[in-house]
Amino acid sequence: MIRKLAFAISLGLSAFFFYAYYTLYFKWRHCFNELGRCFDNDSGDVYLEQSGLVWLSLAVLTSCISLYQLWHLTR
Repeated sequence: MIRKLAFAISLGLSAFFFYAYYTLYFKWRHCFNELGRCFDNDSGDVYLEQSGLVWLSLAVLTSCISLYQLWHLTR
């Protein structure tokens, strides 16, 4: 029961982090200037190039945790 819950939570976090990576970095990767910033005129938001590394590393880490949990569930 605990492993199933841990798997579900890590899978949900992985999906959230991949979505955050996509919306906060990947869509704007062509727009960054030499300082690593991208300004969206429509919404007034500033996106930072460094956020891509953070969101992607969190997504990969939680994906590895969920794969580990899945591996233990199927054994």
